[in-house]
Amino acid sequence: MSAAAKPSILAAEGVNKTFDGFKAINDLNFSMDEGELRTVIGPNGAGKTTFLDLITGRTKPDVGTIRFGSEGVDLIRKSEYEIYRLGIGRKFQTPTVYTDHTVFENLLLSLEGSRGVFATLFSRVTPAQRDRIREILQTIGLSAKEDVKAGSLAHGQKQWLEIGMLLAQNARLLLVDEPAAGMTDEETAKTGELLLSLVGKHSIIVIEHDMVFVRQIATKVTVLHQGHVLCEGTVDQVQSDERVIEVYLGRSKKH
Repeated sequence: MSAAAKPSILAAEGVNKTFDGFKAINDLNFSMDEGELRTVIGPNGAGKTTFLDLITGRTKPDVGTIRFGSEGVDLIRKSEYEIYRLGIGRKFQTPTVYTDHTVFENLLLSLEGSRGVFATLFSRVTPAQRDRIREILQTIGLSAKEDVKAGSLAHGQKQWLEIGMLLAQNARLLLVDEPAAGMTDEETAKTGELLLSLVGKHSIIVIEHDMVFVRQIATKVTVLHQGHVLCEGTVDQVQSDERVIEVYLGRSKKH
């Protein structure tokens, strides 16, 4: 590796996964650099969610390897919990926050090393924990909402809180599934700004359909089709690729 090359955070080679005869992932090869934000697009059924399931250990591949970090840890041999502990955090399309707890408490419960709900909420918050939570609140734009119950937040604010929960977990790799879904234009723009502010400090994979949002955040785009990488490049490169127009963008004129 040359001095200018960045270490890889994730590398998948020759990955296949079949469900009841349907090949969801087909000889998938994918790699990304540490500190990179990579956007993954593709039509429904392209294998995007299955790919995230494989990274997090929710599903195991039939063949192939998935390695994490410069250490090259083999994720296939790890359980979901072990993968979580390695620093891989996932945000699903629908926010999963603790609705009956405040924004502050949600972040407190997510802090790396938290010991369960009761022990965490009924022990004294240390100055270091409070400083870290307030730093995250500022990053996600919810400083004024720290004492508000998460269930009363607007949809976009819940999404930002969940991203904050991944930051509290100290995840090295953030897997973010369709963050712009259901958001207003203003919320979508703010979400893009938030994700861009994390580049370099974290590695991020964003699965997304909204091409306006993709254009806002993407430096490099990976297009999946039938469980395989169809092409990679800038937004302009993939949007002008005839194969992409045929299998994806041509079917999604509204985007």
